[in-house]
Amino acid sequence: MLPDGGGDDEERWLAEGIAGVQQNAFYMHRALDSNNLKDALKYSAQMLSELRTSRLSPHKYYELYMRAFDEMRKLEMFFREETRRGSCSVVDLYELVQHAGNVLPRLYLLCTVGSVYIKSKEAPAKDVLKDLVEMCRGIQHPLRGLFLRSYLSQISRDKLPDIGSEYEGDADSINDAVEFVLQNFIEMNKLWVRMQHQGPVREKDKRGKERNELRDLVGKNLHVLSQIEGVDLEMYKENVLPRISEQVVNCKDDLAQFYLMDCIIQVFPDEYHLQTLETLLSAFPQLQPSVDIKTVLSQLMDRLSNYAATSPEVLPEFLQVEAFAKFSNAIGKGACVKKLSGKEKLEDSRATKQIVALLSAPLEKYSNIVTALELSNYPRVMDYLDNATTKVMALVIIQSIMKNTTCISTSDKIEALFDLIKGLIKDMDGAQDDELDEEDFKEEQNSVARLIHMLHNDDHDEMLKILCTVQKHILQGGPKRLPFTVPSLVFSALKLVRRLQGQDGDVTGEEVPATPKKIFQILHQTIEALQCIPCPELSLRLYLQCAEAANDCDLEPVAYEFFTQAFILYEEEIADSKAQITALHLIIGTLQRMNIFGVENRDTLTHKTTGYSAKLLKKPDQCRAVYACSHLFWTDDQDGIMDGERVLLCLKRALRIANAAQQMANVSKGSSGSVILFIEILNKYLYFFEKGIPQITNTVIQDLIELIRTEKQNDSSASDPSAEAFFASTLRYIEFQKQKGGSIGEKYEQIKAS
Repeated sequence: MLPDGGGDDEERWLAEGIAGVQQNAFYMHRALDSNNLKDALKYSAQMLSELRTSRLSPHKYYELYMRAFDEMRKLEMFFREETRRGSCSVVDLYELVQHAGNVLPRLYLLCTVGSVYIKSKEAPAKDVLKDLVEMCRGIQHPLRGLFLRSYLSQISRDKLPDIGSEYEGDADSINDAVEFVLQNFIEMNKLWVRMQHQGPVREKDKRGKERNELRDLVGKNLHVLSQIEGVDLEMYKENVLPRISEQVVNCKDDLAQFYLMDCIIQVFPDEYHLQTLETLLSAFPQLQPSVDIKTVLSQLMDRLSNYAATSPEVLPEFLQVEAFAKFSNAIGKGACVKKLSGKEKLEDSRATKQIVALLSAPLEKYSNIVTALELSNYPRVMDYLDNATTKVMALVIIQSIMKNTTCISTSDKIEALFDLIKGLIKDMDGAQDDELDEEDFKEEQNSVARLIHMLHNDDHDEMLKILCTVQKHILQGGPKRLPFTVPSLVFSALKLVRRLQGQDGDVTGEEVPATPKKIFQILHQTIEALQCIPCPELSLRLYLQCAEAANDCDLEPVAYEFFTQAFILYEEEIADSKAQITALHLIIGTLQRMNIFGVENRDTLTHKTTGYSAKLLKKPDQCRAVYACSHLFWTDDQDGIMDGERVLLCLKRALRIANAAQQMANVSKGSSGSVILFIEILNKYLYFFEKGIPQITNTVIQDLIELIRTEKQNDSSASDPSAEAFFASTLRYIEFQKQKGGSIGEKYEQIKAS
């Protein structure tokens, strides 16, 4: 029985609907009697339009539907007779009904004619059924959609391309029949579940009662599946049961899950349940916590025990599939949370060991953390572990992902994953991180960093959601963890940026498509968090990486901002001289590769960089940084900067600094010191000489060679072997270039290296 509707208004609406059906049915019959197809379709469509109402409860709607259903069976008989007599082609009729004005009447008529079409065998049944089940997606209203698909199921159940059926087609026709029923079942279940979320919250219980009475509309699909001759054990095991189980688990609705699991147990043969016990039982831990698993499991056990009692010959099969052990394992998993409910953190070591073994079982069995993420009680059981064991379990989970290269590709699953490994990501209540061994801590955080690199989705918008989810969690990690985890997030985000190169768009609001600008905003926020630690050297490196990526995306303002942040860090946070040298050479190398800056921005950045170079503490460091800056004024890229004057200016300035370093060495040590800086500068001159910079002439190079020889002669101290070897190698290179001949040989001809 369906639930009663309430109120006089609903009775009046039902009476009006029935009157509309009857009146249009009367005119439809007159048209049928006079063989007036056009009018018959017109009035049948008007009759079916009464089913478009949203004012009736499911009970009253069912009454209205049955009135229309009876009339549609008569219309189907008329269509069949018309096509048999040749008055109208079934193909033409199938096309004609698609011109009905409203979608719902059109689809009812289409299903009706489709039944005749299949019966005529003028087209393969599988093609017509596929067409119908897809077009029924046009109705997404839960109640109307359920009854429409119920009608499709009713008119098609005796026309499936089953084995031995008159509509059987080629070898794959059984797959087509199964696919049709499965698709209709999945769509009906989605509509049925969606009913729970329609209307005000205060009527939730009423909707639950109404849904409960509509459940047979959905369950009949499973009954139809069980009656298909071609669904043997192999097909049931490999295709039917996994598809049904997936839908049951994913709908996340306790009413639907309880009813459909019961349906599976009731409609399919006992032999099938016995041979697919593991697959069936694996679904139970994934059901909603409120589902009465005990009742459903009891029904399954009752069926199988009766099967064994009535068919003693199958007892060896029970032993072969280890039925008892599988039931015992499934019951144990379902009972764990209930047993732990109300308890504090576990302190008993034996109990903790058992819980870890239980939590590890899905990882070992399925080799896929995604299975554990779908177990609703999995994180609840983990919450009972102490902090140290929670970390151990988190490492086990990460190691499982690494070992099996598991792809976790949605933000929802990553949210669930990071909740499971939160013991590694942030400080837990009462945790004593100071007592943790430093090497162990580094290994833990490196594991998290490797995990972040494995997160991927080909869909750009979903990948952006993943990055935002990761950012939310790792920024809670505190100053000790951020240096390990932030770089992984930054480089994962930069990979997405490079996939998005060339895209742009407005980045206002929360729900925006993935664009480089949006990702760079996230990166800026993430790297800023590092500055609070502080960790300036790492932050500077990451800012420069982002600047280079912004350059590749043609985002000059973004690239300039990242360089600005890097310069601020250099000026205000990096005080150690060695760190300054490393940072400055990183800045020079990155700036050299930038080709997006206009003249003004590039001049500003190069001016600051050369200024920093000249202010380093030690003269040799100054010299090397200054001659490295020469590369900022000459690049080989098309349309790249080519300023020979400024290249020469940098090299001359480096020579002056090298000379000053020699003089300081002479004052402090009584000798002129090593000529290594001059040799290094000579090699820079040779580099730019080969690039064809007109300001770098063979005369300039010859003068520098003579200067080095003079300095070596004036050095009264023991010679520097490394400098001697370097200079000799440089001179050999010049001779080698001479011997090449051609244009390069001509360039070097005037230089006397020996």
